[in-house]
Amino acid sequence: MRRHVILPALLALIVTSLAHAQNWTEGKNYFPVVPAQHTTVAAGKIEVAEIFSYGCPFCAQFNPLMQQLKKSLPLNAQLVFIPASFNPSEDWPMFQRATCTAQTLGIFDKTHDAMFNAVWKTGELAISDPKTHTLKRPLPTIEDAARYYSRISGIAVDTFLAASKSFSVDVAMRRADAVILAYHVDETPSLIVNGKYRITGESAGGVQQMIELAKWLVAKESK
Repeated sequence: MRRHVILPALLALIVTSLAHAQNWTEGKNYFPVVPAQHTTVAAGKIEVAEIFSYGCPFCAQFNPLMQQLKKSLPLNAQLVFIPASFNPSEDWPMFQRATCTAQTLGIFDKTHDAMFNAVWKTGELAISDPKTHTLKRPLPTIEDAARYYSRISGIAVDTFLAASKSFSVDVAMRRADAVILAYHVDETPSLIVNGKYRITGESAGGVQQMIELAKWLVAKESK
């Protein structure tokens, strides 16, 4: 039964991607990851990973498209999110710790969109002054993030903070840094398909094209 559910979605994905197939060129529109990396999804699943940060304004603009991608992927593909830390001047290490904590506590899916809103819409975790557009000093702390997560998810502040300082979160952060380095990612948002292919907005020709190219690569990996 599961096979019959997957097949129509997969065929639709392949058909809608074929129109772009002749335009996508390896080494130009997407880049091979050498060596290919192990993914974190279950065996038989195709991983689509976004490298992002809540401190990245382009990631905030890209997020609605990621939600569209999540809904359009076939059942044999799974979306994952890997937080980057390579821009400490804009608080990315703190946001990475907050993300890994939320993932460890199982509240990431519930809070992901709200975190972007807190940084770029409501300003509750803003990294810059909306009037001067200069970076805030001090920048938001993990304690500030814990209070926000508590408000939107109901998790206790102390529980969030304890988890944020745990060994498991430290390991998750180190793994994120290592895999981002292995993927040769130096900008956000970037997409990685099945640990094998890297896509950027510039390489794909735009953010909407990133989504279409990712779907085409999922179809390619599904064959």
